[in-house]
Amino acid sequence: MNDNRQYSPATQRNREPILEVLLRILPPQGNILEVSSGTGEHAIFFAPALSLRHWIPSDPNPIAGESIEAWRNDSPSDNLHSPLNINAEDSIWEVEKQAIKIDAIVNINMIHIAPWSACLGLMAGAKRILSTGGILYLYGPYKQGGKHTAPSNLSFDESLQSQNPQWGVRNLEDVIKVAEQEGLKLQEIVSMPANNLSVIFQKQKL
Repeated sequence: MNDNRQYSPATQRNREPILEVLLRILPPQGNILEVSSGTGEHAIFFAPALSLRHWIPSDPNPIAGESIEAWRNDSPSDNLHSPLNINAEDSIWEVEKQAIKIDAIVNINMIHIAPWSACLGLMAGAKRILSTGGILYLYGPYKQGGKHTAPSNLSFDESLQSQNPQWGVRNLEDVIKVAEQEGLKLQEIVSMPANNLSVIFQKQKL
């Protein structure tokens, strides 16, 4: 039997610190949409620990979709859904087409490995689908005040831009500005291992 599971070493390193934050900031129940789920390793780790919530993974990459489903079959959880095909840049997401109510969005390690338009699309999508009080959680490396917070982040940024000039570690202030323009208010910034940040926004009443 073919094994479609993909592996990301970073997942093993960051999943427990991320889960610690998610347990604190996510609503106690409801639907959690993970945008850009990648391999699916986060989904199978988080879902069992977040009982009473439904974890909905998504990714536009068909290889990622196959990996998510393979991991889901390998480590089933009653509250872990099949992956949806969602591209953050799209003007309408699959959850909107299916009229699925979303109470929080989780986005891990995407906006630096994607064009800036993906960040803009993510914020626009959060504005459209989150109810007032809904949570948007971001995780990844950021520049602050236009400067890298560690030499390793500078090296990572240079590596990303060498692969695709549209990629790169984003300036945190720019991300916050775009979020606020979409009615998403910064709630908290949490320092994480390996010079990453958890950045939490809440949808405001329009």
